[in-house]
Amino acid sequence: MVAGPPEPTGEPCARSASRLCWVSMTIGSSMSSGYCSLDEDLEDCFFTAKTSFFRSTPNKVPAKNVTQAVEEEKPEPPTIQEIKEKIEKYNAKVTNCLLMKLNDDGTYTGFIKVHLKLCRPVTVPAGIRPQSIYDALKEVNLADMTDKRTSFYLPLDAIKQLHISSTTTVSEVIQGLLKKFMVVDNPQKFALFKEMRKDGQVLFQKLPLTEFPLYLRLLAGPDTDVLSFVLKENETGEVEWDAFSIPELQNFLLILDKEEKDKIQQVQRKYEKFKQRLQQTLKEARGKPG
Repeated sequence: MVAGPPEPTGEPCARSASRLCWVSMTIGSSMSSGYCSLDEDLEDCFFTAKTSFFRSTPNKVPAKNVTQAVEEEKPEPPTIQEIKEKIEKYNAKVTNCLLMKLNDDGTYTGFIKVHLKLCRPVTVPAGIRPQSIYDALKEVNLADMTDKRTSFYLPLDAIKQLHISSTTTVSEVIQGLLKKFMVVDNPQKFALFKEMRKDGQVLFQKLPLTEFPLYLRLLAGPDTDVLSFVLKENETGEVEWDAFSIPELQNFLLILDKEEKDKIQQVQRKYEKFKQRLQQTLKEARGKPG
């Protein structure tokens, strides 16, 4: 017997809007939309991106993308036969090889795609090599090999495909993603959302840590336009500065200092051009016979 998921309890998630224009770090790690499991090795690549971590003043105009709580009735736990029928219907709609498989004990395995929509920098170990296949097989935690930390920005809206079980919880998915990219931030800083489209709006519902993403995927079918999963910052209202480490806070100060200098230079260049145009206009006006 496979137990159905507990009732989701959603809460609004606000987006940060203040864009920070400076990219401070790069890291050798990989992001791709191809298949991977939670234990897959990480390839080499470098990332840069922009970030924001301040809350903007709410706009009175309704946004197209809306985050709201969606209440659902708790379904009865499905039987193994019902799960088997659902998997058969699901696999019949799959247009690629990413099928679900039912095990003898009633559990099943399959694939989910997670969109990474992180606006803030993540913290990773500094100065270590990318994870190898040997490290993955031996479960070597490279983050424990150094106390040095650095920050970098994940590409916005990158996609990672995971092979998970029906018993894999939201909490385990979050921890698995962070481990894959050697992110040492507290998992409580992140939350998994399900994204749905209804009446021309995009709705986000925060999933509880005990929810089973693969069960939700099974119920919704393989169409990601009907349901998709998104990893975002765990917004709880105001920015919880106590949740950040000292290196992270120092990095934020550097970002703000750099942004301030860039803005000052932009304003200076703007008014210098305006001044030159005025001087040129005055020069031309003096040269004309009055």
